[in-house]
Amino acid sequence: MEQSVLAGKTIVLGVTGGIAAYKSVELLRILQKEDARVRVVMTAAAARFVGPLTFEALTGEAVYSDMWSRADGDAIRHVTWARECDAIVVAPATANTLARLAHGLADDALSALVLAATAPVLLCPAMNVHMYENAATRENLETLARRGYAVLAPGSGFLACGDTGAGRLPEPPLIADRLAWLMSPKDLSGKTVLVTAGPTREFIDPVRFISNPSSGRMGHAVARAAEHRGARVILVEGPVSLPDPPGVTVKRVNSALEMAEAVFASAADADLVVKTAAVSDYRPESAADQKIKGSRNQLSLSLLPNPDILAELGGRKRAGQLLIGFAAETENLAAHATEKLAKKNLDMIAANLIGAADSGFSAETNKVTLFTRDGSAVQVPLMSKNALAHLILDHAVQLWGKEKG
Repeated sequence: MEQSVLAGKTIVLGVTGGIAAYKSVELLRILQKEDARVRVVMTAAAARFVGPLTFEALTGEAVYSDMWSRADGDAIRHVTWARECDAIVVAPATANTLARLAHGLADDALSALVLAATAPVLLCPAMNVHMYENAATRENLETLARRGYAVLAPGSGFLACGDTGAGRLPEPPLIADRLAWLMSPKDLSGKTVLVTAGPTREFIDPVRFISNPSSGRMGHAVARAAEHRGARVILVEGPVSLPDPPGVTVKRVNSALEMAEAVFASAADADLVVKTAAVSDYRPESAADQKIKGSRNQLSLSLLPNPDILAELGGRKRAGQLLIGFAAETENLAAHATEKLAKKNLDMIAANLIGAADSGFSAETNKVTLFTRDGSAVQVPLMSKNALAHLILDHAVQLWGKEKG
């Protein structure tokens, strides 16, 4: 799984007649950035909000909207597209379309295509709050969910009609994320995965602290990938500016001591622990209650060592539990990484040399070498952190397989 789960897949994007139809254009572009092929099917009402030409220009393919048109020579395009797609996402899904699908109607191109499909379907309701809360709509959604359709609940807030409440189409990045979840293998189902991410902060006074440049991106990528693959995920993170991964339990901390407490509270129940956090090795012996005024004189700090969370986890590791660490090095990568692997009783360590602009802290990509306790080393080429997260989990699944074998 070195690529996105959406890469190379054919996705049918269904667009229905709601004001949120304009967001479907952004969703299309996100799916294309994941290297998916997107085909668009629109209802007649949807074309009143966004012109088909917009989607045709972006996809390079004709939009399907008229069941009776034979412009491409395919008289049963709803069956052809249903057979050839890997997934369908309907965003926005209006109350009218949901009613059609719940009652098995096939009187337009979109409903006929969905009815003919055997691929996973993600429905993203968007409508007025009172329409969404109407008993008929609620029953239709319950019926569709019971039949195996995935339903992404709408967001709440100010609606285009002037009302406030549930009914907003979720943001396109979240829709794309849930589509990736729907299409991911669930090889971690039944597992609990604990992930640490980001930096820690050790305060010197109320406005100054010791920290590092960790962005938390790698940990978030691992947490997101594990949730996609069916795991129950707990993410313990230091101060980061990233949105919470969907479906993940997030515990926020600041200091290394706080991170240690949160990690040890969850570690015993975890089947896999992936520790990507960059934890400060030292903390000030004492922190000033008030801001230390700059006098331009020399200032000395007395530092105390913080707990070695990874080593403690290695000492507590139970049978069947996997422990994966990270190592950011400036030299002698293999020597330092393998020493850390053995000393802290790890099953695998992902090690990289810092300094390159496209790898390590804050970058969207990473280039690592994976060292395992059996002595093997796998050099991983530069790839996105999302792809690397899945690759690390692939290795974790293989390690479990070796233990059973």
